[in-house]
Amino acid sequence: MAFDFFLSPEAWLGALLIFLFRVLNNTLDTMRLLMVMRSKKLYSWILGFLVSVIYVLVFASVFSNLDNPLYVTAYAAGFATGNVVGMWIEEQMALGYLRLDVISPGHGAELAEKLRNDGFAVTEVAARGKDGMVSLLTIAVLRKRVSLAEQIIRSVDENAFITVAEMRTVHHGFWRR
Repeated sequence: MAFDFFLSPEAWLGALLIFLFRVLNNTLDTMRLLMVMRSKKLYSWILGFLVSVIYVLVFASVFSNLDNPLYVTAYAAGFATGNVVGMWIEEQMALGYLRLDVISPGHGAELAEKLRNDGFAVTEVAARGKDGMVSLLTIAVLRKRVSLAEQIIRSVDENAFITVAEMRTVHHGFWRR
């Protein structure tokens, strides 16, 4: 029968291993990319080396068995799952800083004071918005403290406009850990 491999425990075990190694491979690749973005050269190199070795071994296994749809499916499913797992791990690690920009029409000074009292680095600038003068606050925030900063902002000005961007220090500044 043409589809006997579906009944073989070895084929299912092989597919499971391909899936698991591909999840690991793509998870490590996501971490590698984060290290590259944060200029962590040694970690980037180590992760890049591991990703490459795993990729070559898994791809060779799939490529030498292209007639087995279990392997091809496991490879694709492992890739997709590895993306999600890598994103989840990155969220849990919460490495680095983000920059919050907050626009508040009438509560800028109060927001800045409250945020500074909780240890956030805040720069306050008077700005002109569509409807008149506003305060523009720029806040350097550890990723793991973003939700706290947002809670503080919303408690003072529930209508504040908040944006977020990745950030990397270049020189000096106030960086509380």
